[in-house]
Amino acid sequence: MSSKNTNLSAMNKKTVFITGAGAGIGRATAQAYAAAGWFVGAYDRDHVAVQALAQELNAQSSSQNVLAGALDVTNAEQWQQALEAFFQHTGRLDILVNNAGILYSGRFEEIGLQQHLNLLNINLNGVITGCYTALPYLKQTPQSRVINVSSASAIYGQPSLSSYSASKCAVRGLTEALDNEWCHYGIRVVDVMPLFVQTALVKDMQSGAIDKLGVHLSADDVAQAIVKLSNRGAKFLPIHTPIGLPSRLLYSLASLTPDRINHWINGRLAK
Repeated sequence: MSSKNTNLSAMNKKTVFITGAGAGIGRATAQAYAAAGWFVGAYDRDHVAVQALAQELNAQSSSQNVLAGALDVTNAEQWQQALEAFFQHTGRLDILVNNAGILYSGRFEEIGLQQHLNLLNINLNGVITGCYTALPYLKQTPQSRVINVSSASAIYGQPSLSSYSASKCAVRGLTEALDNEWCHYGIRVVDVMPLFVQTALVKDMQSGAIDKLGVHLSADDVAQAIVKLSNRGAKFLPIHTPIGLPSRLLYSLASLTPDRINHWINGRLAK
């Protein structure tokens, strides 16, 4: 974890390490941070995609502000290698954005068991592994924070998105627990909860909720919310940030109405 090889051009910049940066929300988030003057680490299983992104963003700047690398978030060794290389280059880790994720939709029993397990491995275990591996670097950076990309599906279990919803509910719980545990290190752990976002994840999605509520958020909308959380004072950061009016309404409603009413509402949305 030595920073002896720190790149001088990166030393005075705040830094962000983003998973799943090859497309969708991750790509938009990398672009938003780069536009705001941050030093960006863009990581994805699709190494070609993040290398192309880095070339594009670096070409727009007078300095090399984007570092790209391959990362399978379920692989602890790859996490360690990527974070160590990033920290040696920058000397700091201000923000970890756990964004990488997949989605399968449809009736629970019609989705293959291996698909359910693979989804949980990426969406939940990938976040746990990232947080665990990043902690030593976050502790060396004052006022660092973790921003997990959760979902409005974490507000209440969603029919036709059973495993996806379960993974995001677990990320929500992990976020709450770590924000409490890591406060004595000066590290905040928060999440964002978008509803449906215009990305490849929702293409051909099988859920009545998407037909009723529509897809009104862009990847840029989520990216801007993430960057905003990076710039807010630590004391004023909400643990959960629902994104978009439907998500905010569902989040508020879930905290006010009885469980049976939440169950009925989510069941009606899925039909």
